[in-house]
Amino acid sequence: MEFMPIVRNLAVPFALCATLLMPETTSAAPAKGKFLVYVGTYTKDKSKGIYAYQFDAATGDLKELGLAAAVDNPSFVNLHPNGRFLYAVSESSPTAEKRDGFVTAYSIDKASGKLTKLNDVKSGGGGPCHLVVDKTGKALLVANYGTGSVASFPINADGSLKPAASVIQHKGSSADKQRQTGPHAHSVNLSKDNRFLIVGDLGLDQVMIYKLDAANATITPNDPPFAKVAPGSGPRHFNFHPNGKYGYVINEMALTVTAFQWNGKNGSLKEIQTISTLPQDADRKGASTAEILVHPSGKWLYGSNRGHNTIALFNINQADGKLTAVDHTSTQGKIPRNFRIDPTGNYLFAGNQNTDNMVLFRIDQTNGKLTPMGKQVEVGAPVSIRFLALKK
Repeated sequence: MEFMPIVRNLAVPFALCATLLMPETTSAAPAKGKFLVYVGTYTKDKSKGIYAYQFDAATGDLKELGLAAAVDNPSFVNLHPNGRFLYAVSESSPTAEKRDGFVTAYSIDKASGKLTKLNDVKSGGGGPCHLVVDKTGKALLVANYGTGSVASFPINADGSLKPAASVIQHKGSSADKQRQTGPHAHSVNLSKDNRFLIVGDLGLDQVMIYKLDAANATITPNDPPFAKVAPGSGPRHFNFHPNGKYGYVINEMALTVTAFQWNGKNGSLKEIQTISTLPQDADRKGASTAEILVHPSGKWLYGSNRGHNTIALFNINQADGKLTAVDHTSTQGKIPRNFRIDPTGNYLFAGNQNTDNMVLFRIDQTNGKLTPMGKQVEVGAPVSIRFLALKK
């Protein structure tokens, strides 16, 4: 039987997330260097798994390397800090037990971009949608949307995964009687000091906070255990400001961004602002948000609007972390599930799930605005994008 992605509402298919460990820098790096670009997809019609590209930041050239690994619905991928391993979630189980999804570990051939499977483990819940490797490279963290749980996995020296060391099941519901009848963990995000894990839960309208023990690859609830957003918001993805003082969550259902002050001592979030991701006159019917990223300079924040099919741009007030809406740029496709800023801070890649294309934009370093480069590649149902630096 052919696997079909879970549908979360009539307008937008099941959102299987994305978050990049942003470079810890205060300004855009020079536009140089070569990178492998990995794209996780839904394997339906035009896709068979994870695809690889080579990107030259000096010229803006993007070369297709082809299928890096065949696997069912590797919607979200992420990299090990040492650059030798890649990890991917999947909604499809390799066993007869279909309730859990799984996570696959791969070794990377930097010369060809090809991925070699090391092993896979159960994800600790249904519908795994997001994952991140901690900064020591010892722990993998996974959000399971379908069952609303978060799991942590020890990483072996060879990059392979051990079974889950901890699985925490979220409980509760929120205002929307269709989409928030239970928990839906949607993203896993690390604090700059690697001490805390931030988890957006769409079903609870809470941004959960966990303490991370990287050495043992375990997580435990923090005190305070969460921050709230307005009922019916649906918090999805989260990103920290490079200065470590602020954090931002994009709310899928309310089409807003909530800005927080971050207290790194006790791991707490204090709301300072909530702002719309859409223009005032925009048609909100069938629209939802997806990805959120702070530019490595810390000057701008970007968020994607599905349905409206734009990237929203905000200026960040460096004194208080508040946002000012600036611009909306068409992604030149439909349902921008994910976008990524390259490590130099000079380019943004937008993946349009429903039109099977990834489009390149140049970032104006004076105002953060996006300009299409006239370059795009065809890739079936792109869901996540990751950059891996190549040595010169």
